[in-house]
Amino acid sequence: MRPAAIATWTFGLGACEEAVRNLRAGTNALDAVERGIRVVEDDPEVESVGFGGAPNADGVVELDAAVMWGPGRRCGAVAGLRDIREAISVARLVMERTPHCLLVGEGARRFALDHGFAAQELLTEGSRSKWEEWKRAGACEESHDTICVLGLDLNGDLCAGTSTSGIRYKLAGRVGDTPLVGCGLYCDNEVGAVAATGPGEDIVRYAMSFRIVEEMRRGVEPALACRSTIEWAIFDDPRLRDRLIGVIALDPAGRWGAAASREGFSAAVGDKAGVELVPVAPV
Repeated sequence: MRPAAIATWTFGLGACEEAVRNLRAGTNALDAVERGIRVVEDDPEVESVGFGGAPNADGVVELDAAVMWGPGRRCGAVAGLRDIREAISVARLVMERTPHCLLVGEGARRFALDHGFAAQELLTEGSRSKWEEWKRAGACEESHDTICVLGLDLNGDLCAGTSTSGIRYKLAGRVGDTPLVGCGLYCDNEVGAVAATGPGEDIVRYAMSFRIVEEMRRGVEPALACRSTIEWAIFDDPRLRDRLIGVIALDPAGRWGAAASREGFSAAVGDKAGVELVPVAPV
């Protein structure tokens, strides 16, 4: 059913609502996904994405983001991006205005500034206080919740997008799965769009998003493709039962799927009938 969108986590509800609102109006999936993710990047209450995101061990916010557009499997990404709130939009410009797929670190920052993005401090008072407490106590809760949005527009085109500040207090320069095509996201216009969230190192090991798309290419419907991939990874490494990995998928017919390695994951799902938050049971 067209249009349709799905986003990760409870904080993805606003992103999904924004994406669906645009899709209903006839906006293409690329624009809708970007605008949906920007809602979360701009929200300082979300402590794992964009403005107010979790800093690295040095107290600096480094953002990773990627977008993949179904037609032609075009993609763009940034990693270790500092001082720029709109990581998803910079990733899109990498896709549209360069011959490259991924820019990192100072090169990504300079590219963003050259294309009119404004530098700003991404640490809020709240995130700075938590970092300072971690420096004193050396302990904190984990945080690695990526905003992922998948969209299907009225023309039948698919898009996948991701954005995160990564694991809280990571080593400077650490990059997870979020900006890596085939790991944090993958999109094939004829088959489906997929994205993943959770401990990036584990998602990278199994190239989860590409594997789910390939399952769908063999005729497996999205929900089962998500579930079987998580089950396969857990069978290979039972320790993943103790780590929360979540995946979402959307196919050209508007069918969606989601799966998680343990409890605690949810997805926001929307179509022309409305948007709802769906708890995802563990496999």
